[in-house]
Order: sequence, then C-alpha cells, then structure tokens
Amino acid sequence: MSVPDDKLGASVGSPVLELLYNNKEETMRDVVNEVYKKMKVGAVAWVRPVTAKGDTLETFQSSYEHAKALADEGLITIGDVKRQADNMIEAIRIHRIA
Repeated sequence: MSVPDDKLGASVGSPVLELLYNNKEETMRDVVNEVYKKMKVGAVAWVRPVTAKGDTLETFQSSYEHAKALADEGLITIGDVKRQADNMIEAIRIHRIA
C-alpha cells in the first residue's frame, strides 16, 4: 500500500522532523564566556575545547573572536594563543581583569 507524500508527513509527524533538525546544534557554545564567568578577577586560565560538551577544534575557532570581543570591552587580556601546525587554534590563555 502506497501512501501519498502529503499524507506521509502527517503520519510521521512534523515534530519528529523538527526534533531531528534542532538536535544539530545550530548555535555555537561560547566557551570563552563560560570560562570568564567562572574566573575571579586577576585569575589566568587556558580555554580549550571540551569534547564531552561536543566541542571540536573546528567549532572552537570562533572562540578567538569571542575572546577578542571580551578583550575589546576591557574585561580580559589575551595572553597567548596555541596553534597547531595547520594554524588551527587549540587553546587560548586569558587573564580576567574586570
């Protein structure tokens, strides 16, 4: 028995398709901001991707832009940036000043 395409969507249910789409992690996690909030003023920390939370080196690359934004606001200074041979950022050293 064949089911027309328009009925197939109704039988499977749109919420199922929406749930599958929403599980793709469309928003980036702001690792630098999470670390910043946990730090005390004057503290220094290395920010690295957390694989247990789904971070990868590819998704971590935007963290440097987030760190620069916090530095531009005068909240942190960026002490060092560790890069791999392929120039991908693997860690950022920050110092909380405010």
